[in-house]
Amino acid sequence: MPEGDTILRAAKTLSRALVGQEVTRFESSYAQPSAADDQAPLKGQTVTAVRAVGKHLLIEFSGGLTLRTHMRMNGSWHIYRPGEAWQKHRRFMRVLLETPPFVAVGFDVPVVELLSSRELDRHPALNKLGPDVLSADFDEAEAVRRMSAQADRELGEVLLDQKVCAGIGNVYKSEVLFLCGLDPRRAQSTISAMQRQKIYRTARKLMQANVTIGGEGPVTYLGMRRTTHSEDPAQRAWVYGRGGELCRKCGSRIEFFKQGDGARSTYACPTCQPRPG
Repeated sequence: MPEGDTILRAAKTLSRALVGQEVTRFESSYAQPSAADDQAPLKGQTVTAVRAVGKHLLIEFSGGLTLRTHMRMNGSWHIYRPGEAWQKHRRFMRVLLETPPFVAVGFDVPVVELLSSRELDRHPALNKLGPDVLSADFDEAEAVRRMSAQADRELGEVLLDQKVCAGIGNVYKSEVLFLCGLDPRRAQSTISAMQRQKIYRTARKLMQANVTIGGEGPVTYLGMRRTTHSEDPAQRAWVYGRGGELCRKCGSRIEFFKQGDGARSTYACPTCQPRPG
């Protein structure tokens, strides 16, 4: 699943390609954005900004509308030159935004909305978000406060709660807790304020590093190129996706288990991340 670093990298690349350009064509396979475009056509408007808010990607237009997309598990943005062959079949296209120099195509994107400024301000998926871990003005103290209010919820579940802190997903959940030496099943109430602070500082450091992987120029596929250990494809993760393999630090077997109401895949080293009690 795309996490905050992937969305921010996509936003930066889309921004370089689209901002300041006039929209020449807009399409969507969903009813809501199509109807909104019928009421206030994007064609002829200018792209004024592209930004990431947690796992949400927002494209803003001169007429006051904002295109909100959320990738969930399988969504991705691609950028092409007009007339260039797409890497995916058109049946997977969910949203398309064309300008004279570039065509931005969202494939398999499950959430596409075209919103007025009023709708954006009142949007329940946005106005309840916690501090964005990748924001330039990330409010660490508020994220720590929100985590500490989560009673005895397990750390792995708290890190995925976007109302506590926005942007962290399942991969970073396992990787960050490994680097902090904390078992994902541990109750957050059993750790100190300094440990909560370390969790968010580690997440922010790892994710910021991955925002720039792959360079700064426009690319065709704006997907995941994530590493938390090494840029060697065989050694990119410390624990995530490595259930049953040897820990890169101590040699113990990495544990794999499902966690939380969503039964999210979770990985931990039993030696480096000892379970309390």
